[in-house]
Amino acid sequence: MIKEIANQQDFAIGNDVVFLSNFMASYNPLFQKKVYTQKEIDYCEQFEENLLHYASTWAAKEAVYKAIKQLNPKPISFKKIEILRSKIGGIPSPVLPELYQNLNISLSISHDGDYVWAAAIVKK
Repeated sequence: MIKEIANQQDFAIGNDVVFLSNFMASYNPLFQKKVYTQKEIDYCEQFEENLLHYASTWAAKEAVYKAIKQLNPKPISFKKIEILRSKIGGIPSPVLPELYQNLNISLSISHDGDYVWAAAIVKK
């Protein structure tokens, strides 16, 4: 029954919350290499508080991943979910591999104090 409901869905919602202190304590070069694309690294490195931007990009990737996996069971790595912005502070836009091009994604990122939050709505 649950599988039937999932197959009938044409949209999904994903979200993620990042506690900045924990993120900063666990962030390292290996994590950066495994998770972020060069364009994402270039964007985050523009800022004095670059770990805040790495955390927000991570939350966005997680939110998109969680929404996608509800609609498409094929695995996708976090590095294949690229979060781009057209300008500093611009609207975040996920870029996905060809297999997922049929999906329309709306993404929002917010941060306040010690937390970063992202939400993604994905529609087939």
